[in-house]
Amino acid sequence: MNSHVHAHHADIAKRLKRAEGHLRKVIAMIEQEQPCLDIVQQLHAVEKAIGQAKKTLIQDHLDHCLEATVGDVGAEQRRPIDEFKQITKYL
Repeated sequence: MNSHVHAHHADIAKRLKRAEGHLRKVIAMIEQEQPCLDIVQQLHAVEKAIGQAKKTLIQDHLDHCLEATVGDVGAEQRRPIDEFKQITKYL
């Protein structure tokens, strides 16, 4: 397995492709002079999809890279790493 391909990459790519479709719709809506409220709602969906993809990618990377680096350690040594992984979910 390629070291840069993590568990959720396929899911992230699907999510970004959906966001790409929404973004194309937003562009078409602007060109067609659709109501601003409708455009903003679609932009919000694009923004949320991209943000979630980014968050998933970061979490997946941390899980993959930290686990590979740390390996099998005792619970006391592992606690700061587990806390770090948990706190990054709030980014």
